[in-house]
Amino acid sequence: MMGELGYMGIMVPEKWCGAGMDTISYSLIIEEISRIDAAAGVIVSVNNSLVCQIFVNYGNDFQNETYLKGLAKGELLGSFSLSEPQSGSDASNLKTIAVKDGSHYILNGTKNWVTNGINSDLVIVMAMTDKSKGYKGISAFIIPKDLDGILLGNKEDKLGIRSSDTCEIHFDNCRVPIENLISDEGEGYRIALTSIDGGRIGIASQALGIAQAALDKSKSYAKERKQFGRSIADFGAIQEKIASMGTNIEASRLLIHNAALLKDMHKRFTKEAAMAKSFASQTAMDAATDCVQIFGGYGYMQDYGVERLMRDAKITQIYEGTTEIQKMVIARELLEN
Repeated sequence: MMGELGYMGIMVPEKWCGAGMDTISYSLIIEEISRIDAAAGVIVSVNNSLVCQIFVNYGNDFQNETYLKGLAKGELLGSFSLSEPQSGSDASNLKTIAVKDGSHYILNGTKNWVTNGINSDLVIVMAMTDKSKGYKGISAFIIPKDLDGILLGNKEDKLGIRSSDTCEIHFDNCRVPIENLISDEGEGYRIALTSIDGGRIGIASQALGIAQAALDKSKSYAKERKQFGRSIADFGAIQEKIASMGTNIEASRLLIHNAALLKDMHKRFTKEAAMAKSFASQTAMDAATDCVQIFGGYGYMQDYGVERLMRDAKITQIYEGTTEIQKMVIARELLEN
């Protein structure tokens, strides 16, 4: 259904079967999906910002014809793989190796925290092609999941966004055709970081959707719940929580749309994306926590779906770069300019 609506290739040009929309449209769509189901939101976000956008920016006509059209139409699902057991925030410290062998590269190594890893049809993998060059020796590859030498780990048993699968992927002498190299050797690190900047807009939008859902539920419940002969919405303590939620949600939305606008204008948006993700993810966590508090004991039960918001919100402070990493990025950008 989301493929038919164009949601799997929101920013993909129409010539590659995408919806041809801009980044603000992408942000609005992710927010609205995540308002109902944050796990569905991240599935759409990854396929758009970390897979399709890489093809749009760096793929050649053969790669786009072979893979991007199917991804944009929702006929294929993509995943993205940078992290490894020893390299989370330190994205340049890769152990996965790709050795050129005639018309193929031979991949060996392990990737983890791969969103869509089990259900995807292909994965974009960052691997080291020249260890002597450090991060400048990282290259990007398109890996169809039906190749030999790919072993999927078990689905991770996560705290939240549980209907979005996450797993390890192991490569054991996996032979990848040379035409599946994205751009040139040594371009992988730049491709990854540029794409993650855009991905942070998506995760910020996911966080915003969670926060908006928390506000919606809080307002509705506060008006219905009676204590001491009146609705709890009349109490100052409850009004303070709702006011803070609403203000921070509006501020998050403006930060996100500012980053999206800069991206659409082809201007640098690294700082703005980091600010949006950092602020929106904290807003989501605070809003979900306050929502549970407003519901009281009922909020702690699964019946109302409020505790799910809290569980889903937490990951937005971790993936696509932790809050701590966002602060480092923001400080670096401010100090350098």
